[in-house]
Parts: sequence; structure tokens; C-alpha cells
Amino acid sequence: MATYCKFVELSPTTYADALLGRGQFMDLGIREMWPQIPRIAGPAYTVSCAPGDNLMLHAAIYRAEPGSVIVVKAGDVDYAMSGGNVCATAQKRGIAGFVIDGMIRDVAEVREHRFPVFARGVMPIPGKKQGPGTLQSTIICGGVQLAAGDIVVADEEGIAVIPAAQQDSVWEIAQRRAAKDEARTLADWEVEHRAKVKKCLEKMGFEG
Repeated sequence: MATYCKFVELSPTTYADALLGRGQFMDLGIREMWPQIPRIAGPAYTVSCAPGDNLMLHAAIYRAEPGSVIVVKAGDVDYAMSGGNVCATAQKRGIAGFVIDGMIRDVAEVREHRFPVFARGVMPIPGKKQGPGTLQSTIICGGVQLAAGDIVVADEEGIAVIPAAQQDSVWEIAQRRAAKDEARTLADWEVEHRAKVKKCLEKMGFEG
């Protein structure tokens, strides 16, 4: 799992240059469930659940490897997928965090324990544990298709999904971008930015 640790160094914003287009970033409805949440990154342990049911997420916390990000496609937004005890147990087992296309509950407990959860919102009513569902299959979460082992990077800026087959190239591009930004002063950026804006305006024939 150590090979994935480097991905937490960079924000989803930095990966935007490497992951061209909109398709690898989850929609804005999936967001951090408490303020100033720490960034998480790790291989996805994928889960899908039936409507009104949360069995497979509860199973996943005992099966996912430490450092994994458990990514869940809920069947609906009418029932909570997890609560405080599930999150505390996952945290104890070394799970990096949850990304849930659905709801959670017990947010105060989750915040108190500082367990990172990204979800659509809060619902007090828990789901049942009857199934069916899947573990480690390809799912769509937040509008993004992802497979088990794809790298998920999530923080207050958003949630990026890096396909496992592209992880090395994406990391290299993002790291170069970060190094360039760090070496450039605001004054340097402004000069480049002003010139770029001027060129774009001239290209479209804008005057004034």
C-alpha cells in the first residue's frame, strides 16, 4: 500500500492537468461531510448496494486492505449507508476514508473521530442488511466509472479518480505541474496570465 502514499501529496486540482476532461472527477454533489477534512488517497475498494440496503459496505470494512478508500454506489438517498460505529471500525482497521454516492448518519461522531467521509448528505434512517450487492466490481460513483484498484484522491477541492493503468503517467504530469507552480512567483504568474488572456481576446476579435 506504500506505493500509493505519494498520491496524497497533491490535491485533485493538481491532477486536473493530467486527467484531461471532466470524466475523471466526481460531481459536486459528493462532498466532505465535515469542515477542514484531511485529504485522502488510496486504491478504491468498490461497493454497490441495493436500494434501502447497506450490507455490502458493512462487509467491506472487514475486507478492504488498510490504506484503501472504500467507494460506494448506494441504491438510493433515502437511507444511511453507515454511521458512527461503522466509521470508527473502518478507521481502526486503517481504512483511509469513505466516498459514498449516497447518505451517512452520525456526522457528529464521525467528525469527532476525524474519519474522512465524502457523501451526498445526511439521513438519520439506516438501511437494512439483506443485500444483494457487490464487492470489488466496476461501479459508477458520482458520475465516474471506476474499478477496484483505481486511485481515488479526495479533499475539499473535489474527488479525482485515476485509472490504475495510468497512475504512473498521471503522477508524473501532476508532480511536474506542482513543481512548476511552486517555483513560480505570483508576479511571474501574472505576467504569463495577462499575456495569455490578451492573446485569447485578440483571437476572438475582442476590442477595448
